[in-house]
Amino acid sequence: MAEILKGAPVAAALGEKMKKDVESLRAAGVTPTLAIVRVGEKGSDLAYEKGAVKRCESVGVASRSVTFPETVTQDELLDSIRALNDDGGVHGVLILRPLPEHIDDEAVRRTLAPGKDVDGITDGSLAAVMSGKGTGFYPCTAQACMEILDYYNIECKSARVTVIGASLVVGLPTTVLLTNRFATVTNCHIFTKDVPTPSRGAEILISAAGKAGLVGKNHVSPGQIVVDVGINFTSEGKMVGDVAFDEVEPIVGAITPVPGGVGTVTTSVLVSHVVEAAKALS
Repeated sequence: MAEILKGAPVAAALGEKMKKDVESLRAAGVTPTLAIVRVGEKGSDLAYEKGAVKRCESVGVASRSVTFPETVTQDELLDSIRALNDDGGVHGVLILRPLPEHIDDEAVRRTLAPGKDVDGITDGSLAAVMSGKGTGFYPCTAQACMEILDYYNIECKSARVTVIGASLVVGLPTTVLLTNRFATVTNCHIFTKDVPTPSRGAEILISAAGKAGLVGKNHVSPGQIVVDVGINFTSEGKMVGDVAFDEVEPIVGAITPVPGGVGTVTTSVLVSHVVEAAKALS
């Protein structure tokens, strides 16, 4: 039976550190504050916003919601982001995406100040991932994967790692963060011809493809560490990962659950970025 790598204790450990930092900031007259920019009423956006607000409250970080109808113009949205950039009482900005089709996502990312980009979406943040330097933060989900590996004392140095998925949100930054830890990483994407072979050969397998049941028993090997980043919903509304858990769990050495794994840690990483931004901007 595999060890279940739950996210809750990882999030709790991050929370304890944040509480101490928030107390110090508040004592100095600074209240770390997250602004959440939401366009429309998509269920996934509302759920993520609710989780982020709850996590903020748990460690003493303030939050405010900046909401717009689906019909908001691009100029209105960009003006709001510029105002948040200039607002000294806001330390981090989370823009819930994807945005409506009439909004230029690149223009939105270009407008947000890197120092307040707590979700790691700007070019400045991506540059920080590549170089380990600069203004910006690592994408939250990619960093959440690393926090889980660290908490459970899973060594990355010299490890063979396969990452399934090549998005700028998770797959590519996770690949870079692992490489920065001296792991030997194979990144699989939609044009990879034979995904099961490098998957089985890895000591650590991370799936961030966003396809339910993609990783089955033919992708894994005994003793392997499996990190399931996928968040998918069945026709019955059940949340599932990329990994066919019931097939894979009896084979591997350890695995993150969905729900209760990476997603639980992601919001804690987001809030930790707000605290770090408040320290840098104070």
